Amino acid sequence: MALEEIKARISLLLEEMVNQPEDVREVQEQRREKLREMRAMGLPLPADLVELESRLDSDLDATEA
Repeated sequence: MALEEIKARISLLLEEMVNQPEDVREVQEQRREKLREMRAMGLPLPADLVELESRLDSDLDATEA
């Protein structure tokens, strides 16, 4: 899968998170999967998405506590 296609899918997932907050966990899991695919293919990860992943994980941990 091409890097641009992966980026486009991640962008769509992020858009879904904004538009459907009740499905945030599902969208976040899909985003994680796309980042795992990129890692597995040895592609460079966009720094902003890595930072977003960390922030979202922290936010979810805080809401579960």
